[in-house]
Amino acid sequence: MAVNYGSKRVVTGAHYGLRDWLVQRVTAVLMALFTVVLLAQVIFTPGPIGYEAWAGIFAATWMKFLTFAVVVALAWHAWVGVRDIWMDYIKPVGLRLALHVFTLVWLVGCTGWAFQVLWRL
Repeated sequence: MAVNYGSKRVVTGAHYGLRDWLVQRVTAVLMALFTVVLLAQVIFTPGPIGYEAWAGIFAATWMKFLTFAVVVALAWHAWVGVRDIWMDYIKPVGLRLALHVFTLVWLVGCTGWAFQVLWRL
Protein backbone atom coordinates (compact mmCIF):
# COMPACT_ATOMS: atom_id res chain seq x y z
CA MET A 1 0.00 0.00 0.00
CA ALA A 2 1.44 3.37 -1.04
CA VAL A 3 1.45 6.28 1.35
CA ASN A 4 0.45 9.63 -0.06
CA TYR A 5 2.40 12.45 1.59
CA GLY A 6 0.57 15.13 -0.35
CA SER A 7 1.96 17.91 -2.48
CA LYS A 8 4.02 19.45 0.35
CA ARG A 9 6.57 16.65 0.33
CA VAL A 10 9.97 17.87 -0.80
CA VAL A 11 12.20 15.31 -2.45
CA THR A 12 15.80 16.20 -1.75
CA GLY A 13 17.66 13.31 -3.30
CA ALA A 14 20.15 10.83 -1.93
CA HIS A 15 22.89 13.40 -1.35
CA TYR A 16 21.05 15.57 1.15
CA GLY A 17 23.47 16.53 3.89
CA LEU A 18 26.46 14.80 2.30
CA ARG A 19 28.21 18.08 1.51
CA ASP A 20 27.81 19.37 5.07
CA TRP A 21 28.95 16.05 6.49
CA LEU A 22 32.03 16.15 4.25
CA VAL A 23 32.78 19.78 5.15
CA GLN A 24 32.68 18.91 8.85
CA ARG A 25 35.07 15.97 8.40
CA VAL A 26 37.55 17.70 6.06
CA THR A 27 37.75 20.86 8.16
CA ALA A 28 38.14 18.79 11.34
CA VAL A 29 41.04 16.85 9.80
CA LEU A 30 42.69 20.09 8.66
CA MET A 31 42.37 21.58 12.15
CA ALA A 32 43.75 18.39 13.74
CA LEU A 33 46.74 18.39 11.39
CA PHE A 34 47.38 22.06 12.15
CA THR A 35 47.31 21.26 15.87
CA VAL A 36 49.94 18.55 15.38
CA VAL A 37 52.15 20.90 13.33
CA LEU A 38 51.79 23.68 15.89
CA LEU A 39 52.56 21.32 18.79
CA ALA A 40 55.66 20.08 16.96
CA GLN A 41 56.77 23.69 16.45
CA VAL A 42 56.28 24.46 20.15
CA ILE A 43 57.89 21.25 21.41
CA PHE A 44 60.97 21.57 19.21
CA THR A 45 61.53 25.27 19.84
CA PRO A 46 64.55 25.55 22.12
CA GLY A 47 64.19 27.49 25.34
CA PRO A 48 61.11 29.01 26.91
CA ILE A 49 58.19 29.98 24.73
CA GLY A 50 57.88 33.74 24.94
CA TYR A 51 56.59 36.32 22.52
CA GLU A 52 59.69 36.16 20.31
CA ALA A 53 59.51 32.36 19.93
CA TRP A 54 55.76 32.46 19.35
CA ALA A 55 56.08 35.24 16.75
CA GLY A 56 58.94 33.27 15.16
CA ILE A 57 56.71 30.22 14.71
CA PHE A 58 54.17 32.30 12.76
CA ALA A 59 56.73 34.41 10.88
CA ALA A 60 57.30 31.84 8.14
CA THR A 61 55.11 32.33 5.07
CA TRP A 62 54.11 28.65 4.96
CA MET A 63 52.89 28.85 8.56
CA LYS A 64 50.92 32.02 7.86
CA PHE A 65 49.32 30.33 4.85
CA LEU A 66 48.51 27.20 6.86
CA THR A 67 47.07 29.30 9.69
CA PHE A 68 45.03 31.30 7.17
CA ALA A 69 43.58 28.06 5.77
CA VAL A 70 42.79 26.76 9.26
CA VAL A 71 41.06 29.99 10.29
CA VAL A 72 38.84 29.74 7.19
CA ALA A 73 38.24 26.04 7.91
CA LEU A 74 37.36 26.81 11.53
CA ALA A 75 34.86 29.48 10.51
CA TRP A 76 33.28 27.17 7.92
CA HIS A 77 33.18 24.28 10.40
CA ALA A 78 31.53 26.50 13.02
CA TRP A 79 29.04 27.88 10.49
CA VAL A 80 27.86 24.43 9.37
CA GLY A 81 27.52 23.20 12.96
CA VAL A 82 25.75 26.24 14.38
CA ARG A 83 23.53 26.64 11.32
CA ASP A 84 22.37 23.05 11.73
CA ILE A 85 21.60 23.68 15.40
CA TRP A 86 19.52 26.75 14.52
CA MET A 87 17.71 24.82 11.76
CA ASP A 88 16.96 21.84 14.01
CA TYR A 89 15.90 23.59 17.21
CA ILE A 90 14.67 27.11 16.37
CA LYS A 91 11.25 26.85 14.75
CA PRO A 92 10.14 30.52 14.37
CA VAL A 93 11.48 31.55 10.96
CA GLY A 94 12.17 35.17 11.92
CA LEU A 95 14.21 34.22 14.98
CA ARG A 96 16.08 31.56 13.03
CA LEU A 97 16.94 34.09 10.30
CA ALA A 98 18.14 36.61 12.91
CA LEU A 99 20.33 33.95 14.53
CA HIS A 100 21.76 32.96 11.13
CA VAL A 101 22.62 36.58 10.35
CA PHE A 102 24.13 37.12 13.81
CA THR A 103 26.19 33.94 13.49
CA LEU A 104 27.49 34.92 10.04
CA VAL A 105 28.39 38.44 11.16
CA TRP A 106 30.10 37.10 14.27
CA LEU A 107 32.11 34.49 12.34
CA VAL A 108 33.16 36.96 9.64
CA GLY A 109 34.21 39.42 12.35
CA CYS A 110 36.22 36.79 14.22
CA THR A 111 37.85 35.61 11.00
CA GLY A 112 38.79 39.17 10.03
CA TRP A 113 40.23 39.77 13.48
CA ALA A 114 42.26 36.53 13.25
CA PHE A 115 43.68 37.64 9.90
CA GLN A 116 44.59 41.03 11.32
CA VAL A 117 46.44 39.39 14.21
CA LEU A 118 48.11 36.86 11.92
CA TRP A 119 49.44 39.34 9.38
CA ARG A 120 50.52 41.83 12.04
CA LEU A 121 53.13 39.40 13.41
